[in-house]
Amino acid sequence: MDTGQLLINALLFVFLPLWGIAGFVDWCCHRATGIETTSGLKESLMHSVMGFQVGIPILMCLSFRVNVLVLLVCLTAWVLHETIAHWDVHYASTRRKITIWEMHAHSYLATLPFYMLAMIFVINWPIVLDLVQFNWQGQLHLQRMEYAHGGEQYLTHYLLFMTIVCGLPYLEENLRCLRQSLRKEAPTT
Repeated sequence: MDTGQLLINALLFVFLPLWGIAGFVDWCCHRATGIETTSGLKESLMHSVMGFQVGIPILMCLSFRVNVLVLLVCLTAWVLHETIAHWDVHYASTRRKITIWEMHAHSYLATLPFYMLAMIFVINWPIVLDLVQFNWQGQLHLQRMEYAHGGEQYLTHYLLFMTIVCGLPYLEENLRCLRQSLRKEAPTT
């Protein structure tokens, strides 16, 4: 097995699942500190936005051949994710307790996307060179992958895993915060 395939396997079977697990631990911390009564819906929605910011490039890299367009989306999403992550902690830190467990989860949630992006760059180095040298001709479209990374069922299993450990918990968090927000706004008679 060549180094590129080993790196792809590390992404598929270590880094991607670890990112989901760190997201679940973060959700547990939000629940334990009563996010719905402290920083509320605004922070909860930031978490969902950050999930999409990393989720979209992940799906693109699993479904399409990496080219300049895919790398541009990955880079843009990473920068936006980091921006929202900093804004999120700044917003939440004055409104609720951020435990050591949550800080530890945040360290994974912040570094794993960077490491995954770095590995994608290493695996696709000739395309990175095209990106920085503005050799973009013919590389600004999406081309379906000829084969499925991790096997035919990987994407289905990964999406199911992420739905269970992140999608449903963060949906529950958003709904819990929305209910609390509506309770606060309801007129008292």
